[in-house]
Parts: sequence; C-alpha cells; structure tokens
Amino acid sequence: MTDRIIFVCVLLLAGVYFWGTAQIPSLELGDPLGPKAFPQMLGVGLLVGAAMLLAEILRDRKKTKAGEGDSGALSWEPHHWVVVAVVAWTALYVVLFEPLGYMLATLIYLLGLTGYFNRGRHLMNGLSCVLFVAISYSAFTKLLGVNLARGIIPF
Repeated sequence: MTDRIIFVCVLLLAGVYFWGTAQIPSLELGDPLGPKAFPQMLGVGLLVGAAMLLAEILRDRKKTKAGEGDSGALSWEPHHWVVVAVVAWTALYVVLFEPLGYMLATLIYLLGLTGYFNRGRHLMNGLSCVLFVAISYSAFTKLLGVNLARGIIPF
C-alpha cells in the first residue's frame, strides 16, 4: 500500500513540476536549449522513477499468492517520526530562509540535523556546519555570482 501512495505522490509531484517548468519564461537569445531544459530533464527523471516503481508494484503483485493478505499494509513504526520531523524541519527552513538569510537559516538547519543524526559530536558538527555554510556561500556568491538571501546578517 505504501508503494502505491508513493507512486501517486511522485506522479502528482511530476505533474506540478512540469506545470512549474512550463511557467518559466524562455528568451530567444542565449542558450540554445533555454532555461527549461534542465528542469524538464529532472521531470523526466521523476517520471522514469515512477515507472520503475510501478513496474516493481506490478512484479510484486504477481508474486503475491491469492490466499495471502496485503503485505504492503500501512503500519506506523517509530522511525517514521524521524521522517516526519525531518520534513517539518525542512519546511521550517524553507519558511525562514528569506527572513533569516542563507547563512543563518542554513547554519541552524544543518546544526539541527547533525545534532540529531550525529549525536554527541558537537565540535565536529559545529565546525562542519560552519565550514559548509561559509564555503557554499562563498562559492555561490563569489564564483557563480548568485545572489543569496541576506536576511538579518548585513553581508
């Protein structure tokens, strides 16, 4: 049952993604592929992944004997709370990205994740998060010329 839900969600996500890709304006100047090429490739990747999942669902259905119950029945396990918490933490990161800025929002996000998944290694977590934020911010702004959200930090 879970795999069917994931299949439907991936199809819905691909549909919304393709709709969003269609909204990207394309200019006649510049890159011959245009700005839609890479997002469309990602959308095709989503559809390929959905097709692979569907093939697996159909293959498993043939293997299931008629007398057996639904082996894919939904059951809530304790580790599912971790997935829910990570999704909620990521949603909070997205909401706070603009007001706090890239550096601060990303640092808080990564510190929260590494604090949970790499417990007890505070110095290593802190250093790796600070270094990642500093290096990625420099790479995006200096090397690639991308304007990231400044937020409450003045640089």
